[in-house]
Amino acid sequence: MSLRPRGKGISLACLLAFAVLCTACRHRATKARLPLAKCHLTGHAAQVIDAMCGTLRVPEDRATKAGRTIDLSIAVLRATGRKAAPDALFLLAGGPGQSAQEVYPQLADAFVRINLTHDIVLVDQRGTGHSNALTCADEELAAASVDQAEMAALATKCEGELSKRANLRQYTTAIAMDDLDDVRAALGYDTIDLYGASYGTRAALVYLRRHEAHVRAVVVDGVAPPDWTLAALFGRDGQRTLDRVFARCAADPSCDRAFPDLGASLQKLLGAHDKPTSVTLSHPVTAAPITVQVSRDSLASTLHALSYESETAALLPLLVHTASVTGDLRPLAAQSLILSDAMKIDLGMHLAVVCNEDVPYFDIAKIAADNKGSYLGDAPALRYVDACKAWPRANVTPEDRAPVSSDVPVLLLSGEIDPVTPPSNASLAARTLRHSLEVTVPGEGHGALQRSCTRRIVSDFVERASVTGLSTDCLKDTRPTALFTSSAGPQP
Repeated sequence: MSLRPRGKGISLACLLAFAVLCTACRHRATKARLPLAKCHLTGHAAQVIDAMCGTLRVPEDRATKAGRTIDLSIAVLRATGRKAAPDALFLLAGGPGQSAQEVYPQLADAFVRINLTHDIVLVDQRGTGHSNALTCADEELAAASVDQAEMAALATKCEGELSKRANLRQYTTAIAMDDLDDVRAALGYDTIDLYGASYGTRAALVYLRRHEAHVRAVVVDGVAPPDWTLAALFGRDGQRTLDRVFARCAADPSCDRAFPDLGASLQKLLGAHDKPTSVTLSHPVTAAPITVQVSRDSLASTLHALSYESETAALLPLLVHTASVTGDLRPLAAQSLILSDAMKIDLGMHLAVVCNEDVPYFDIAKIAADNKGSYLGDAPALRYVDACKAWPRANVTPEDRAPVSSDVPVLLLSGEIDPVTPPSNASLAARTLRHSLEVTVPGEGHGALQRSCTRRIVSDFVERASVTGLSTDCLKDTRPTALFTSSAGPQP
């Protein structure tokens, strides 16, 4: 589960000229007071990214500045080209609960052009990564489609563990974005650009509201604005995505022949598993035998997670049909295990945000009505309600939930089939972002940056710090990932 550029008091032409003519003077002109040392970030396989790392100590309670402190973990990737701009790009991770430094290696290829002329700054938000991570024992169970009662017990146990070493009321988005501004100042940047994905889009917009004078440009990818409520419409929006995938299959003769009437297959599959079933399979990563419990809710959650990305959404017709016709749940169970292993979210941080910024604004009756008839129903929202019952309440005000109003240029990216933050979210945020542009990527799911065309649009935008005249023509040639018609892949 996550903003645009602006120049202040100086023309864009002058700003660009300054960046070109004064390459080396950027660091002489800033007042950096944060010591950094060489380090590296590691990704998949042998991927290693050189960086400069350091920490900035901030009070856990920013209001009183008394008691515990947090060492925020910071990594800076210096601009690789000869002409470096004075504004760095800060990346804000999703979740909530993901580490920016852990996420970045997966996205590094998309920022190569931006990193030629801009430093990239990765701050592990308080409660994540190396910044006093709010990690709970056995929290991987939360990603394994546990039921309502199990999730509530897990959250209660988590709160009991974490409250011994953290004030859980101090991990909201607004507080974290004030941390981020401290980092900006300590590194000596007067203005910065922001890229936020999923929950990171909320964080970016909150930073824009609280520290607008220091923002040059913002990119939000998979928009989750502060006045939108996480999980309230997961059923409706998830059904929209699945319907579109199934409609694509019905319109494709080879897919339609292989998987006729997918809607009926889905209903048969879910209806047959109202009671949990034990499924034994080889773990798709370790190959070790493992037994998992599969239920209607866990199957629905797995399908929902698979619909996040266009590549995994392309598997949905095959997986639904096969499980429905054969009764073999191992392929879906294997996908669930892969997704659980791939998702690293600090659960305590996740609940610290959601239990304070979203769940208090749930209208349970409306949620039930809005999600009625969907394959997920209102189960995702109800799981959060139970999980948050014992969570400490932070001071989140109505102003914190208000739409963000700004003249800063903001690029709002959406995937056409995003099951969590659909394009309508971008339209909601754009109403009060007066210099914004909505861009919807055809066939894409949650997070559109990885498409080469989208990377080009984002790089052009950050370079220009303006949506005026920004070309998105390359999207006309974008095609969704081909649907799998067998385990061998799409039809040739």
